[in-house]
Amino acid sequence: MVFSSRQKLIFAALAAAGLAGCNSTQSAVNSVVAVAAPPATLESALKPEPVAPLSSVASLGGDVVEPKYSAIYGAVQDGEHTVPAVKLSGIGPQFLRKNVAYATKEAPGSVVVDPASHYLYYVEGNGRATRYGVGVGREGFVWVGDATIKNKQEWPDWYPPKEMIERRPDLKGKMSKLQSGEGMHGGPSNPLGARAMYLWQGDKDTLFRIHGTNEPWSIGHSESSGCIRMINQDAIDLYSKVQPGARVVVLGSRGAQPVEKLAQR
Repeated sequence: MVFSSRQKLIFAALAAAGLAGCNSTQSAVNSVVAVAAPPATLESALKPEPVAPLSSVASLGGDVVEPKYSAIYGAVQDGEHTVPAVKLSGIGPQFLRKNVAYATKEAPGSVVVDPASHYLYYVEGNGRATRYGVGVGREGFVWVGDATIKNKQEWPDWYPPKEMIERRPDLKGKMSKLQSGEGMHGGPSNPLGARAMYLWQGDKDTLFRIHGTNEPWSIGHSESSGCIRMINQDAIDLYSKVQPGARVVVLGSRGAQPVEKLAQR
């Protein structure tokens, strides 16, 4: 069929109107989803993403639209260390970072860990939280209780307790003499990963940490010796938000023991 010049102009106008309608419909999505290329630096990785107003979030069923995970979990240059990109196919999609509706009595800035579901929530207020997938303690190392983030460190050295060395004599050959004793220098091969947040009760170190991991495939599983593991990119994100003194609540789960008792092991 041959169209006249007038018909072509009409079709062009209709197409333009249709595209404008698509852009208008997608505006709520574009306000939530980061569409930048994978970050090349830590600064760009930590640049906050726009968040949809609560009215838009509610219309999406309570959870924010899926973010661009290839960017969030891409490689990051963090000082002298490189955090490698995460192989997303090795992690359950439910354990990837997401802003969700979350009702809790805990104050904004608090952290709630749900070991049974392998989730960690950073409470943001207004009924919202950032949810991260985590790895938790294996059988015999599951705990319940409250703690406080005493301090936090980037690329921390690791000083495993002597009880762990006794359980894992293979670790002995990986240790070296550090400033505070036998340990392992911080870096990509360190089990504490890119960030660590140290959990205390009063003036006593529980010896448990919330930390990154060089074994991202362990997220969503119960394999640790009581620490809360996070994907390194998620540990960096939480680290940038949570402040020393923040309350950490670990909910009860099957086989859980009070943190005071388990910390003595």
